[in-house]
Amino acid sequence: MTTTAEKTWLISADDHVTAPRNVWTDRLPGKYKDVGPRVVRENAAVNPKNHLGELVFSTGEKPVDFWCFEDVKMPLMKGENAVGFTVDEMDSVPMTYDEIRLGCYDQKARLDDMDRSGVEASLCFPNFFPRFAGQYFVDAKDKELALLCVRAYNDWMIEEWCGGSNGRLVPLGILPAWDVALCAAEADRVGPLGMRAFTFSEAPGRIGLPSIASGEWDPFFAACEANQIVVAMHIGSAPPMAPSPDTAPGTQSALLACNSAVALLDWICAGVFERFPQLKALLAESNIGWIPYFLERADHVWEHNRAWNGFYHLLPNPPSSYFPDHVYATFFDDEYGLAHAEEIGVDNILFEMDYPHSDSNWPDSNGFAQRMTAGLAPEHQQKILRENARKLLRLG
Repeated sequence: MTTTAEKTWLISADDHVTAPRNVWTDRLPGKYKDVGPRVVRENAAVNPKNHLGELVFSTGEKPVDFWCFEDVKMPLMKGENAVGFTVDEMDSVPMTYDEIRLGCYDQKARLDDMDRSGVEASLCFPNFFPRFAGQYFVDAKDKELALLCVRAYNDWMIEEWCGGSNGRLVPLGILPAWDVALCAAEADRVGPLGMRAFTFSEAPGRIGLPSIASGEWDPFFAACEANQIVVAMHIGSAPPMAPSPDTAPGTQSALLACNSAVALLDWICAGVFERFPQLKALLAESNIGWIPYFLERADHVWEHNRAWNGFYHLLPNPPSSYFPDHVYATFFDDEYGLAHAEEIGVDNILFEMDYPHSDSNWPDSNGFAQRMTAGLAPEHQQKILRENARKLLRLG
């Protein structure tokens, strides 16, 4: 473990918060008590088909805490609350709040765990409820209720999860993504309150929403640009790309960067950054080693296939030229990428702890980060481990 004297305090641009049980029950009107998001404890056994797949329920065995919302019944899973367990214990089984680490959902405990790992500040995405891009609310039947849920979460994020943390917990909100105008309005509502980022699907067109290429998101992008809000796309916020429907869950995890590559080129080739020159995008839990190839390939297609590629007329400059000023990516374990950090762009790489997921490098995040970046110049280490995130998220 790294000693306190040796620590370079980190900024983590991808962690998660497991919503406390009272987030919505405290903030929604009483008439929604029985249908709004709430935790119900039942004796059950839950056998996941795979890590991100269908869940099969049966009665008995052990107490399990379920997030219930309309027809959704999602168990609290160890894999998404894995810190404190050994590697061999990090299976995907149902749990209760009493069994997971307090730092998963309690602010003081999280700050203590950040101290232990040498992390100064943290950007926290939602956990598996309401999902990484708030998809359960996007799919809701009652959109009036869903909008109240989105606003309640964002208010809780600013006021309670991040409030009183002295800036160490950085506000990241969810969106009423079923309606672009409502998304723009939410950016205008919470931007002045300190919201630094919104979580957004890597491939909205694959979850029944307007595609990036459609241009329909432009009012929302304009609002984010105006409010200096980062649009953050976390892996798992769209259906995973997999070699076959019944592939092993570990295969999907190994392919985690594929959706991020889709998002990167989707945004660039649709001309988003040409239209919004101040807009910033974050690819979270994507790792980084794949980036140079896809940018190189996009440049080749832009130039060599300009007669038919469909985006040459949208981009006066090669696709790769939009990356440095607009797109940032996090790493949690990528030796190859860090060995090629200068080719990728040392100003565009951010560290992540990924607390409390099974990929997390907690509690030795500081030692891990220093080992991973040991081959870099000290000034590049500082950029990657803290200063890039500080600048992107406007942390002062």
